[in-house]
Amino acid sequence: MYEYVIDGGYPIRGTVTASGNKNAALPCLAATLLTKEPVILHNIPEIQDTNVMIDILKAIGAKVEKLSKNNWKIQCENVKNIELPGELTKKVRGSIVFAGPLLGRTGKCEMMPPGGDVIGRRRVDTHFLALEQLGANIHVNGHFSFTAAKLTGADIFLDEASVTATENAVMAAAVADGKTILQNCASEPHVQDVCKMLNSMGAKISGIGSNILTIEGVPELHGCEFTIGPDYIEIGSYIGMAAATRGQITIKGIRPEEIRPLKYSFAKLGISWRIDGDELTVPNTQELKVNSDLGNAIPKIDDMPWPGFPADLTSIMTVVATQVEGTVLIFEKMFESRMFFVDKLISMGAKITLCDPHRAVVSGPSMLHGDHLVSPDIRAGMAMVIAAMCAHGTSRISNVYQIERGYEDLVGRLQALGAKIERVEVQ
Repeated sequence: MYEYVIDGGYPIRGTVTASGNKNAALPCLAATLLTKEPVILHNIPEIQDTNVMIDILKAIGAKVEKLSKNNWKIQCENVKNIELPGELTKKVRGSIVFAGPLLGRTGKCEMMPPGGDVIGRRRVDTHFLALEQLGANIHVNGHFSFTAAKLTGADIFLDEASVTATENAVMAAAVADGKTILQNCASEPHVQDVCKMLNSMGAKISGIGSNILTIEGVPELHGCEFTIGPDYIEIGSYIGMAAATRGQITIKGIRPEEIRPLKYSFAKLGISWRIDGDELTVPNTQELKVNSDLGNAIPKIDDMPWPGFPADLTSIMTVVATQVEGTVLIFEKMFESRMFFVDKLISMGAKITLCDPHRAVVSGPSMLHGDHLVSPDIRAGMAMVIAAMCAHGTSRISNVYQIERGYEDLVGRLQALGAKIERVEVQ
């Protein structure tokens, strides 16, 4: 087991290149099951979650070769086992996206319920409803059993705009017999990446980027070479870190169109940046003052499906708000346990009122002090890292496996930016 030891009070300064999008990499890895031919994937982030997904592919018969850092060659010519190893699926929520491609490839999939972040109830009903309408039979008895004699296109309305359910449905529909119309689907950049990869494999998907996808099923897909896009959640995390520590950072390899939904929420905290091509720079001249709504009303930062502000950044924004002058309401609508980490921020000296499981009022700026913290999930863990970097004194963060599930070489990259952080082994 490892902990982070962080000495606060050191602004970050320097340049970093955005990692590949974790939430695109996981389903793109699963999509390699839809062809017997080799698939080459570039810009796969080297994080715990992708390691687990690759181990699952190996366990069911895929040939996996690491070509170089972040680049992999995968060939699923012989899929020998349609039962996913339970000790692996419980480690990562994204393992659920193996269901769609395995159904499309073999007509079967057996798996234990997926694991991942503990941020409240994370229903899988939408996956089941979509796959059932494509012709799957699903049994739940301590584990999930998916079977399908034949997948047939259907007109499907998702009961929620679930990212992973959309990806599962699209991957299964890509090789189903006939046309599938998928309405109320998710349209985040990582969903778009999966659809673009499938099209490069010979799928026929239109409406990419919207909440209505049309998929013309094809008999089989072929190999491809595809590059995963940048992780805009990681980019947002570094933006918040730079502002909160009064530092300056340049982030290379961004997609400017994916940063637009972040602009207005960060602006409510007095944070801005400049973009030059695929580079984003956060200057160290931020005002860090809450911009009130009309009538001097307290502003609200809330999440919503794409192209709204992403839920995965609400934890980051909560910590940043503790270093900003003024009061703001953070409204996390999706997960009822995500905001419970604020009790640790309060113990560090933050002025936060947790109104209910979804809403927190933050007043700042607060002088934080070092503490012993435990990371409950990827994003709250990163928020705790930022809090520790702002705090006076030394902080220790346990359960860093959760953080490293989503952030590539975090300690090394932060050290290069001037942060005083060490990864130490503990008994």
